[in-house]
Amino acid sequence: MKGVFTVAPFTVALGATAAFAGALAPRAKTPPVVVKGNAFYAGNDRFYIKGVDYQPGGSSDAADPIADETICKRDIEQFKNLGINTVRIYTIDNSKDHTACMNALADAGIYLALDVNTPHYSIRQDKPGPSYNTPYLQNIFATIDEFQKFDNTLLFFSGNEVINNVPTSKAAPWVKAVTRDIKQYIGNRKYRPIPVGYSAADIDDNRIETAHYMNCGTDDERSDFFAFNDYSWCAPSSFTTSTWSKKVDALQDYSIPIFLSEYGCTKTARTWEEIPTLYSDKMSPVYSGGLVYEYTKEGDAVQQKFGLVEVESDSEVTERPDFNTLKAALAKADPPAGNGGAKNSGSPSKCPTKSPTWLVSDDKLPKMPENAKKFFKDGAGDGVGLDGPGSQDLGDESGGFATPGSGAPTATGSVTGSSTGSSSSSGTSAATAVRIPPFSFAPLVCGMVLLASSLLGGAMLL
Repeated sequence: MKGVFTVAPFTVALGATAAFAGALAPRAKTPPVVVKGNAFYAGNDRFYIKGVDYQPGGSSDAADPIADETICKRDIEQFKNLGINTVRIYTIDNSKDHTACMNALADAGIYLALDVNTPHYSIRQDKPGPSYNTPYLQNIFATIDEFQKFDNTLLFFSGNEVINNVPTSKAAPWVKAVTRDIKQYIGNRKYRPIPVGYSAADIDDNRIETAHYMNCGTDDERSDFFAFNDYSWCAPSSFTTSTWSKKVDALQDYSIPIFLSEYGCTKTARTWEEIPTLYSDKMSPVYSGGLVYEYTKEGDAVQQKFGLVEVESDSEVTERPDFNTLKAALAKADPPAGNGGAKNSGSPSKCPTKSPTWLVSDDKLPKMPENAKKFFKDGAGDGVGLDGPGSQDLGDESGGFATPGSGAPTATGSVTGSSTGSSSSSGTSAATAVRIPPFSFAPLVCGMVLLASSLLGGAMLL
């Protein structure tokens, strides 16, 4: 009888330790994705984005689809039916909790590509300087705090189509500064290294210049990936007729991952004939998949052509004709084996020179507002959500230019986030996003001592 009672603490301690380790283990379906060379990898496997853009309500009625468990679980069933692995969300409410929906997405094997901006907290095209300020950075950093703790947070977009013509190319330095600041915040808060990059507009004037600009300069300033919205393949078409071949050729030496953040032309019937090419060896050495625009039917007659489903109620959607056509096309998408021709390393791009279509004269970036630097140590605090007063006209300009390399993390921060079911303790160059309580060996030691004493006592009795 003594042996039973003395072994029990040891058994309980081991059980508790195993349960603790299991709670912290990354979800098997959504291991953290990292950038290696010009591609994404989940563990040792090349990761191709196969997803849809997801914003029920559209831009005119911005709402957070993953703050409402009923809404997100309704749609996750459709995502599983489509066979996708990623959703992009343009607007979230960072004052709300997203644990239930992020865990549900993770259980379905689905990652989140998240825009950090909201309609009232973003960089203005016409006034980029004044809109780049401390309240703005505080709010997007609060969004980082909320989502860094989930393994299936795939990446953050620092901006979307801020540059959508020649005149707005002047805003590029501020967009790039936001990318730099988010990367520095992630590093200083010791979060896992979540990729940060930009989603560019579907314009020919300066798409390539924008791509090279976001990938030039010092490592702290460069994007981790580049994405662009591309509607140029309108069926019937081909790799060459659509000009996709020219874009692959123009970016064949690009050293960071590229993917389509929106695609799916509606000028003709959407047969999705472009999908086999997107996931073939014609594009895989440069591209890492893409996101179809868009999941729900929204807006005016032109916009409504894009929707894959129509929302009937909080619990029901109706599949539109494009849904099953896309499902069939995605099911046949078969990326090449191995690394798909991706490069493991590469050199930064050369910064584009000023031209009639690119109005940025040099590679200088604005300094981060001085008052915003406190967030590196103290954290951003609570997000303002979708009802905040807005930051675009609050001034607090940074004043002056930053020294190249000054945005590198100094790792002075301390992690204050809490762990959740889909949180991970993994990471490479940054510490974990999960606060792991100090582990004590005391229960194990005590159990072993008691066990040894019991065995010794039994031997002496013999």
